[in-house]
Amino acid sequence: MVQPIVSVVMATRDRPQLLRRAVASVFAQEHVHPIEVVLVYDGTPIDELDDLERGPHVLRAVNNARTPGLAGARNTGILEASAPLIAFCDDDDEWKPGKLSAQLPLFDDPEVVLAATGIEIHSAGGKHERHSPASVDLDDLLRSRITELHPSSFVIRAEVLKGALGLVDEELPASYGEDYDLLLRAAKVGRVRAVPEALTIIHWDRTSYFSEKWQGIADGLSYLLAKHPEFTRSGEGQARIEGQIAFAHGALGDRPQARSWARRAIGHDARQPRAYLAMLVGMGVVSGERVVSALNKRGRGM
Repeated sequence: MVQPIVSVVMATRDRPQLLRRAVASVFAQEHVHPIEVVLVYDGTPIDELDDLERGPHVLRAVNNARTPGLAGARNTGILEASAPLIAFCDDDDEWKPGKLSAQLPLFDDPEVVLAATGIEIHSAGGKHERHSPASVDLDDLLRSRITELHPSSFVIRAEVLKGALGLVDEELPASYGEDYDLLLRAAKVGRVRAVPEALTIIHWDRTSYFSEKWQGIADGLSYLLAKHPEFTRSGEGQARIEGQIAFAHGALGDRPQARSWARRAIGHDARQPRAYLAMLVGMGVVSGERVVSALNKRGRGM
């Protein structure tokens, strides 16, 4: 059997048709053969997807053997993967046919540990192309999450992911921000590069932003601020996360916490819009779901 060039880890739960679309887009990659797909079923029965044509590629399906949730499922897949490069793709996203072949040359630079692509967002408001920067460093990522660097586009060196970089953080509350945490850590151990072209299709359906998720967002982002003290180097970046935490508390109806985090955000950056939105949401002027829905239609996020 020929050694796979890339192992694609997909964590999945109860989305069989979307999963088939995602896997088919991986199998349709041009000029990259063979590819190994590792499906990790998180708390649901395994489906080998025998109805999909594999061609020269390999598909393996396993159960999540670690912490329930996205982080544990991804780590299960990472440890099962056999290729020198490991990619992620969410089970509701897709790759364009030239995605991998455009990214792989970036790894000719031995300092590159993670490569991404630009994204094409499909939302209720239509299609929105977001081209990524070709290269980012830690200071760039402290200032901005750079949403164009989406985890469904990530390809990472396996030896670094299983070594100096480390696995996905399973301690993150609700696994929220695990991809951002991985980017920050990658920028500390090597270079983060990207193909700016929108080669990864991201399907946004944010109608499920209910109270349980808002609490996970608030807890996850608070954890990230504490984990990465480098945020103190960027008032703009610190205010951005504090504004998001404030917004989550506002959506939960917790006005004291929303006000407290909003004040912190404004103290670091008086122009931070999330802080002011958080206060409006906390006062019930507008719902958090309505704000997020309006942003998503424009290809933007909170």
